[in-house]
Amino acid sequence: MSELKACLFDLDGVIVDTAQFHYLAWRELANGLGFDLTVAQNEQLKGVSRVESLEIILKIGAVELDAETKNRLAATKNERYLELCQKMSSEDVLPGVQVFLDSLIQEGIKIGLGSASKNARLILAQIGMTRYFATIVDGNRITKGKPDPQTFLMGAEDLKVKPINCIVFEDAIAGIKAAKAGGMIAVGVGEPAGLKAAGADMVIPGFQDIDATTVKHLF
Repeated sequence: MSELKACLFDLDGVIVDTAQFHYLAWRELANGLGFDLTVAQNEQLKGVSRVESLEIILKIGAVELDAETKNRLAATKNERYLELCQKMSSEDVLPGVQVFLDSLIQEGIKIGLGSASKNARLILAQIGMTRYFATIVDGNRITKGKPDPQTFLMGAEDLKVKPINCIVFEDAIAGIKAAKAGGMIAVGVGEPAGLKAAGADMVIPGFQDIDATTVKHLF
């Protein structure tokens, strides 16, 4: 019978809310190209890499650019995003996250991060959370983005735990699909509708009032 041995977490929207900074930076880029990016359209960028996000935005605006210009715009967006992130601190960790991570440690459950962000380490350091993660799989390591399971499979391998013994915490549909494709339990964080439809085994509004015991029953 399988049991919980490791938890893998997405970063944006799960550990900390940097979505607002991504949106501001992408919207400024879109505005510079002559069109707007709505909050609804921004949902398409959740859990997606920077390069893929730019392609989605260009498609929304019906804009075609050469590879060099795309690279320049992606770099500009990242610089603006990092500028906004410099204002972050431990106070930006989402409610209940730290207490939940502490409960996992008390139970001897391993913890890893699985994020498409190339800035994951910088953000964790900024919010003082690096010490919690035994492994960090980020955009600098992976070659296939979510919904491909590579991110989480790599995390499980780093932690020396079988996928069947892992729970993934994700706020993005692509992330839930990646977890399920990797043979892992998937817990959605956020609104139930889309996350349930993507295959989430459980959906929580946030980490308040839950601990390791709450999710162990999924096994």
